[in-house]
Amino acid sequence: MLVYLVVLGVFVQLLPAVLSETFLLSLLTAVLLKVVLELVLWVKKRIVGRIRSGTTRTVRAVNVAALVLVLPGSKLLVLELVALAFGDAVQLGGFLAVTTLIVVLMLARGAMRRLLERSEGANPSPRRSRDPSRSPHRCRVGPPRMRRVDGANTRSRFATLRSPNPHQNP
Repeated sequence: MLVYLVVLGVFVQLLPAVLSETFLLSLLTAVLLKVVLELVLWVKKRIVGRIRSGTTRTVRAVNVAALVLVLPGSKLLVLELVALAFGDAVQLGGFLAVTTLIVVLMLARGAMRRLLERSEGANPSPRRSRDPSRSPHRCRVGPPRMRRVDGANTRSRFATLRSPNPHQNP
């Protein structure tokens, strides 16, 4: 979400056609962009899945046509929803400016996801770890500890560690 706000802020600063009157409007616009673009990505993935699983040329052609309509249609949808929600207080420029904005948003989104995946892979959190030896609350599971005659702890065929029984006759 923060990535969307930062990219939108950069576009507001650098492109005169893109404007937002206040920070709060920029934040709300970023939320709207996030919701709409996630929805559009979900629709695009479903259409691409239908293209790949299409059994006939007709099915594939219809889905390709739907994809061709969704690609520019999503940009127009963003422009119209922003105009409807915020009126003249927020303007994302024309079709070319909003297309560039969306492409940069998607690139930034992908870069952040890769960065987060890489950082989680290098430093996994204890909650997600499935390895019990990495858990802060280690529980011993397994056969009982064994002690050799010389006192060293090991797991071997030597005597099992037992508490002495005072009632046992030697």
